[in-house]
Amino acid sequence: MAWGACALLLLLLVLGAGGGGVHCLEVTRSRRALQRRHHLRSRAESGATILELRHHGGGGGGGSGKSGGRSREEELGGLFSSDAARVSSLQRRAGGGSWAEDEAAAAAATGRVPVTSGARLRTLNYVATVGLGGGEATVIVDTASELTWVQCAPCASCHDQQGPLFDPASSPSYAVLPCNSSSCDALQVATGSAAGACGGGEQPSCSYTLSYRDGSYSQGVLAHDKLSLAGEVIDGFVFGCGTSNQGPFGGTSGLMGLGRSQLSLISQTMDQFGGVFSYCLPLKESESSGSLVLGDDTSVYRNSTPIVYTTMVSDPVQGPFYFVNLTGITIGGQEVESSAGKVIVDSGTIITSLVPSVYNAVKAEFLSQFAEYPQAPGFSILDTCFNLTGFREVQIPSLKFVFEGNVEVEVDSSGVLYFVSSDSSQVCLALASLKSEYETSIIGNYQQKNLRVIFDTLGSQIGFAQETCDYI
Repeated sequence: MAWGACALLLLLLVLGAGGGGVHCLEVTRSRRALQRRHHLRSRAESGATILELRHHGGGGGGGSGKSGGRSREEELGGLFSSDAARVSSLQRRAGGGSWAEDEAAAAAATGRVPVTSGARLRTLNYVATVGLGGGEATVIVDTASELTWVQCAPCASCHDQQGPLFDPASSPSYAVLPCNSSSCDALQVATGSAAGACGGGEQPSCSYTLSYRDGSYSQGVLAHDKLSLAGEVIDGFVFGCGTSNQGPFGGTSGLMGLGRSQLSLISQTMDQFGGVFSYCLPLKESESSGSLVLGDDTSVYRNSTPIVYTTMVSDPVQGPFYFVNLTGITIGGQEVESSAGKVIVDSGTIITSLVPSVYNAVKAEFLSQFAEYPQAPGFSILDTCFNLTGFREVQIPSLKFVFEGNVEVEVDSSGVLYFVSSDSSQVCLALASLKSEYETSIIGNYQQKNLRVIFDTLGSQIGFAQETCDYI
């Protein structure tokens, strides 16, 4: 029985220990598309604060053939182009130096927001809702960003947003930070801006500009207000009040910065949550939602395997990123020689990108184990693709990352293959190659689904456990 040309729902049946590192994949028809919802729940429990996470943006293993007049291929082409631009941006930042100026120049050279295949730019695609100044803001969760920012009224140039903009005039606790504030100094350090956040003249308020190579940006002033996280109130929370914002932010209010810097949400809530947070990213094809947990209470997790920790690599000159050492990769239980070294664990990059030597070794082993299925042309950043039309059941080799300390993390079966075409005529290995051996590999969110990923900044460790990512 051939697979249908409709949207696909993956039913992944993991074989037992004797299965030789292979997953059995069966495809059935899906009658419901992903429900996109911006108003998300939150609650406090057992000393932890829990925010509901939902996937934001299209693409993935299923979906309809067209969206807003664009074909599925055009939609995914724009998504992957945006993802590649984000990876390039992270490489510049991880390389050190005055990356902010380079990226601002690149954004200006492209007219700020380039149009590619008519597709929306969507690389940061998991959202949570927080309280701010008495209202609510739905923000994209990003572990590679320092600063939390939202769109503010009056807005000179803003992307379309569902719901009202944050209005500083309606919040009695709102205040703009001056140029001589310590937070303004921290902003300059975080962004690497040699020119400073206040320009050359006498400017009373601290301004900010965040620009990226894909043309997205946010500009405004640095301010503080009350932040509410499931009833936990953080007074004087520093954030960006953006009055000129464009990019892959969809209908959200802005972005939540979870990186490793003084202005990130994690650093600003150190007294409340001890520098520990975790997330479980839901499957995009389902209607379930995941969770962002602030605090170190592991009793609220629903992990099905014990948490295993690997050491976090500290490198203050390489941005706000979370680094770990990748010591190996296995495909279908077969070890692949790997020397990837330091990698970034990132919530905002979609596809895991590996240095060429490691990627080529993984690709060769996967092709060897998947040889019975006919190959198909590559698509965008994905160059290892197959035509699975006519197959009802496919055996997928398992994919496992091995981190320092012999910490083994198996990727959920849904994170191994990416369905480009809804009729399964183009199904690709969901990994990409970087351009150079000197770049830094990135573990993307497509390979983090159905995992509890714990970031312990004070303990300098990152933990992993298997978990079905329903809202807890």
